[in-house]
Amino acid sequence: MAKVNNDILSQALDDILKYSAGEDITVDGEVKKGKKRGFQETIEMQVTLKNYDPRKDKRFAGSFRLPEVPRPNMKVCVLGNDVHCEQAKDLGYPFMSVDDLKKLNKNKKLVKKLAGRYDAFVASQALIKQIPRLLGPGLNRAGKFPTVVGANESLEAKVTEVKAQVKFQMKKVMCLNVAVGHVGLSKEDNETNIKISLNFLASLLKKNWQNIKVVYIKSTMGPPFNIYF
Repeated sequence: MAKVNNDILSQALDDILKYSAGEDITVDGEVKKGKKRGFQETIEMQVTLKNYDPRKDKRFAGSFRLPEVPRPNMKVCVLGNDVHCEQAKDLGYPFMSVDDLKKLNKNKKLVKKLAGRYDAFVASQALIKQIPRLLGPGLNRAGKFPTVVGANESLEAKVTEVKAQVKFQMKKVMCLNVAVGHVGLSKEDNETNIKISLNFLASLLKKNWQNIKVVYIKSTMGPPFNIYF
């Protein structure tokens, strides 16, 4: 099975972390002046597929929990019953009750605005079947249908689990872009997250690694680095 070259990945991560720390790096013979930002940059992975026809081939979708949370500041909203709303309040998570959802009155614009405000949603098990009736198909269309949290599950653990997921979904284009780490993680933790993400993506494709044309990684504000070609 084809794999990412460890030396190439290691060098790319060294440069990404140096650049985000404000150090100068050399890319293709050109010196690029690093800059430390006032926020924690995400490390993104950009994948271009090949030998895949989005119109004919079966579209794939899958999510996998990574060892380290790639986006700690990801905004997750709790759609909860009374108990989960109270827990969300104590934990500092944004939340909405059934009454709050009813106030949206299935208004497409308001539901679309809600979907755009948050990166993901979790919903109490008792509520999950009511979501389509209360909100219509808006969250589902946005690819943000809530993850279920059971009555006996820890809300905090479930939100962390959602934040740690990498999600691949084939749509109409041959390019995929996902968050796989951040500059606050160690080089080793980022490396592990990237390898696991790529192996998981390959497992979703009909010809595995043969369907992956090229892979780049970059920090939010940094230059891209080719790690697979």
